[in-house]
Amino acid sequence: MSGEESGAISCDVKPKSMTRAKQWSDDIENLYRFQTAGYRDEVEYMHIKQVEMVDRWPDTGFVKKLQRKDNTFYYYNKQRECEDREVHKVKVYIY
Repeated sequence: MSGEESGAISCDVKPKSMTRAKQWSDDIENLYRFQTAGYRDEVEYMHIKQVEMVDRWPDTGFVKKLQRKDNTFYYYNKQRECEDREVHKVKVYIY
């Protein structure tokens, strides 16, 4: 690994506000997956893990695999995993 960063995401990216999800969508599904792995969203994941892309299922676009902060992995199904009763727990950050 080189010490060189792409510079696309600055170190001080902080959300301006947060709301809770009201109904399920593809975006909420992916946020649910990032949050179960311990991250706010894709922005935070890519900054912390220094990755350029996130593994996604090609047919659905849902996140396929995430590395947690303790370096273990979460593997997700192709289908929806965020049940209706979990939707209200998903945090949607605005930058």
